[in-house]
Amino acid sequence: MTVIRRQEPATETSAAGGLSGPESEVHAGVGKRLASIRQRYTGGRRLLVEALIHAGRPLTVTEILDVRPALPPSTAYRNLAVLEQATAVRRVQLSGEFSRYELSEELTRHHHHLVCVDCGSVVDVTAPARLEDDVTVAAKEVAAATGFRLESHRLDLIGHCQACS
Repeated sequence: MTVIRRQEPATETSAAGGLSGPESEVHAGVGKRLASIRQRYTGGRRLLVEALIHAGRPLTVTEILDVRPALPPSTAYRNLAVLEQATAVRRVQLSGEFSRYELSEELTRHHHHLVCVDCGSVVDVTAPARLEDDVTVAAKEVAAATGFRLESHRLDLIGHCQACS
């Protein structure tokens, strides 16, 4: 099976000096989601979103603060809670460790995770189309058989990363 690592979104600058392309679309989507719950897209929230855009994987608050040291921890936690409430950010909880945060799939793209049980690293991956199709069909069958209303699915592959093998 081939697993394709997600690419970091390309960032382009328009002639006016603003962002264009995938990153500007993410910011626009976050702004709309925040507005829908009557919240502003503040500078602190923008810094958090940019850290998540450029990481390409779920981050702990500590990892976010490592790349955005100007953010006070209390501000980061508070703003992550607001971004989560706005469904712009999703909390990823993996096997009892600290929560990690990533952008909502509706703002980026559907993906899964490789989780190392030794070092705790988490890598975002895009599954091959054949696997994605099979998982989708199986999830729909299970949902139909149990009367469950399916919204989406998540697949975390647990094992040992290359560095820990």
